[in-house]
Amino acid sequence: MSTTEAAPVVGTRRRLTEIGPDCSALARGAAILGTGGGGDPYIGRLLAEAAVREHGPVPVVAVEDLPDDAVVLNVAMIGAPTVMVEKLPSAGQFAEAIRSLATHLGVTPTHIACIEVGGVNSTSPIVAAAELGLPVIDADAMGRAFPEVQMVLPTLSGISATPMALADEKGNTAVFDTVDNRWAERLARTATVEMGCSAITAQYAMSGAQVKESYVRGSLSRCVELGEALADARAANEDPVAAVAAVLGGTVVFEGKVADVERKTVTGFARGTARIVGSGPDTGLEARLRFQNEHLLVEVAGSVRTTTPDLIVTLDAETGEPITTEGLRFGARIRVVTAPADERWHSAGGLGLAGPTYFGYDTPAVRHDGTVSEGATR
Repeated sequence: MSTTEAAPVVGTRRRLTEIGPDCSALARGAAILGTGGGGDPYIGRLLAEAAVREHGPVPVVAVEDLPDDAVVLNVAMIGAPTVMVEKLPSAGQFAEAIRSLATHLGVTPTHIACIEVGGVNSTSPIVAAAELGLPVIDADAMGRAFPEVQMVLPTLSGISATPMALADEKGNTAVFDTVDNRWAERLARTATVEMGCSAITAQYAMSGAQVKESYVRGSLSRCVELGEALADARAANEDPVAAVAAVLGGTVVFEGKVADVERKTVTGFARGTARIVGSGPDTGLEARLRFQNEHLLVEVAGSVRTTTPDLIVTLDAETGEPITTEGLRFGARIRVVTAPADERWHSAGGLGLAGPTYFGYDTPAVRHDGTVSEGATR
């Protein structure tokens, strides 16, 4: 089994201060952190770049520079990524969801934030921020992508997802106020299915002080760093997969060809399994990827190698380009990289929200290095 450990990255990460009309590095990095989900990053990039060209660059504010009394609203796409391949969101939906929630709350937002840094949901806040003339925060609530509304670090801090607004492409809007964040997921998911399995949501209204307590800092800057590292490695004829693994502090755990993909859209999620036949150092072995929008578990030779909440990323074996779960195709040659999640996800509360047992897998949480998480229970 291939277990090439990536060297740690040395140096100071460049801080993002503004988002201009070229979002290619950000979108590529977000697709990596999306762990196979989060929606099509190319569509998100096009929407963000168009919004910036029309309205001007979007300022980026570091968490440490955020006033404690800031009014922060999050905006994201909710639904099955497979649907967005054919059902594209409109640029106006993102700002409309923010306006709907702000009106319901009777507040004037001062900043826009990412609820998840993965996939299209890293760039959708840029679309809303550009139209509304607001800055975005260099942070997110996960450090990756997860499929359900309550699966964010603010939930661990007791912060409510609701009131929460939904907007579809037809002009329908709805606002939910629920007893807890899991009920927010259940009701919003049902409404999203009726809206065509994808919608735009504004949620987790919070203060700057709450963002400082609960968010993963520097997420957008990390996306750009990942995207640039991949591009630079290719330009220098170096291994782009190794470059990505190095930035993530991760490990290449399998290399092979996609032999079979079973995928279907159920209850608003893209669920399935992919079987990979090993090549190179993994010739003669098989791996299986199990996903619900995002990759949640990878098995190598019948043994669990890594599970959620750590990151499981599929990259093109040659180019290093990230491959989403809806983009996995028979014959694709891929390498699987696993990497550590924010350590708060390995608390008992974090594993209760997004560990493997929550998704129905009979296994403790296994970290990217193959060890069992100390917070894991069977």
